[in-house]
Amino acid sequence: MKYLAIVGTNSDVSTNRMLLQFMQKHFSSEAEIELYEIKDLPAFMEPEDSEVPEKVEELSEKILNADGVIIATPEYDHAIPAVLKSALEWISYTSQALTDKPVLIVGASHGTLGSSRAQAHLRQILDSPELAARIMPSSEFLLGKSQAAFDNAGDLIYPDKLAELDEIFREFVLFTDITMKLLAEKVQKKSAKKFTWQE
Repeated sequence: MKYLAIVGTNSDVSTNRMLLQFMQKHFSSEAEIELYEIKDLPAFMEPEDSEVPEKVEELSEKILNADGVIIATPEYDHAIPAVLKSALEWISYTSQALTDKPVLIVGASHGTLGSSRAQAHLRQILDSPELAARIMPSSEFLLGKSQAAFDNAGDLIYPDKLAELDEIFREFVLFTDITMKLLAEKVQKKSAKKFTWQE
């Protein structure tokens, strides 16, 4: 599997980035995970000339070429960061590249709740008609007390959380595979459909 992992913050120091970097290394034998920074994207605004910024086109292309997307979000005031909302608005307004794309949401926070409210907020956004992502159900990876969660090598040191992450990622690979097969079937049925004037 080939996944695009979106760092959902513009902060230079982030345990959400560290979580994705660990996942990239830890699951390297199971999947190719590419990290993507959204901090260089312009803030969303409807362009007067309909010109899509180059960075937005780049993100859209990477999403389209990936088998699935992993988004790591911190929690700011019970919600996702403005920079992540802005990136999703660009995708919604332009390419709609997340439509039917398998998505796994993870999150880390310095507190004990591990971005639970932000993850719920992100699910709502991704479920909107203009984004229409395929979010893996019944999955929630919440990494609380994240400042102490990684050692100097960047490895996750909480054994219970490591076991949980392993299980969720295996499920996501399976979910991606099933989703791709279902969508391929859907396309075949759609292309095989006869219209009234063909009967």
